[in-house]
Amino acid sequence: MEFNRRENITDWALTQIRQHYDDDTIGKWDIFHYVYGLLHHPGYRTKFADNLKRELPRIPLAPDFRAFASAGAELARLHLDYEKLEPYPLTWLETPDVPLSYRVENKMRLSKDKTTLLVNPSLTLSAIPPEALQYRLGNRSALEWVIDQYQVSEDKRSGIRSDPNRDDDPEYIVRLVGQVVRVGVETVRIIAGLPAKFSP
Repeated sequence: MEFNRRENITDWALTQIRQHYDDDTIGKWDIFHYVYGLLHHPGYRTKFADNLKRELPRIPLAPDFRAFASAGAELARLHLDYEKLEPYPLTWLETPDVPLSYRVENKMRLSKDKTTLLVNPSLTLSAIPPEALQYRLGNRSALEWVIDQYQVSEDKRSGIRSDPNRDDDPEYIVRLVGQVVRVGVETVRIIAGLPAKFSP
């Protein structure tokens, strides 16, 4: 299958950005990463919260282009290649006298304080850092999204059963949880390092 890829950064935009920052080394990928970094800035999200709900984002030209581009590149790598990450070192709590299994039997459940995750009766993952739940996709964290999506369910009408467990990779979901926790922790770290000033 072939994809006809088209750049969304026009030559005009590239010229404008280069002139504004007086830097001819800026490339289109730099601009893409700059925008990605900017869209994660908490101040930007607050200031343009209403606009972002109903129109295309406004992209101000921050004083420190390179800081936003660098952060955006790091965020993009994290968010696109999350399945290649080393899982965050969560603590595995195995239930005594219950054979260890990595399979989700029904649905994983977060504790009320959101520091532990019951995978199944034999395995609980603990020491989930609070930062893991601060990175949000819409109105819930990435970890909560995984918990919701990776559950065993059955369609009432058709009777078709959906099972996210992989026979060829039994630890897949447990590993994914660790990787998504790492994404949350690292995303919060990168965002905290963004420049305070995001507009001229």
